[in-house]
Amino acid sequence: MNTIAIVLVALVAVLHVYFLVLEMFLWQKAPGRALSGFDADLARTTAPLAANQGLYNGFLAAGLVWGLIAADPTGRRVLIFFLICVVVAGLYGSLTANRRIFFAQGVPGAVALATVLANTH
Repeated sequence: MNTIAIVLVALVAVLHVYFLVLEMFLWQKAPGRALSGFDADLARTTAPLAANQGLYNGFLAAGLVWGLIAADPTGRRVLIFFLICVVVAGLYGSLTANRRIFFAQGVPGAVALATVLANTH
């Protein structure tokens, strides 16, 4: 796989680790509240839901890291699967929660996916 594809996938993985930290640990603090726009009470009420989302984002990051370190063809197939999951999550989040999710999650995932798919053996 070429360097550009590796870097883009790694950036998407790091982005999802950031989402994990934000949603699992910082949701009720200033960064999480700034992102969600929630007041302290609503942030406290929705914290378990945000933590669940954060955990799923961690799984996406773990899958991308697995794809980066696994030998091909397994690594490439794993990357394609998890990048599709990232794009679907971004689309679904934009349709059900906030359109910004598509740009924060879906677009980076789609760009990385296109780069991986364009990378020939």
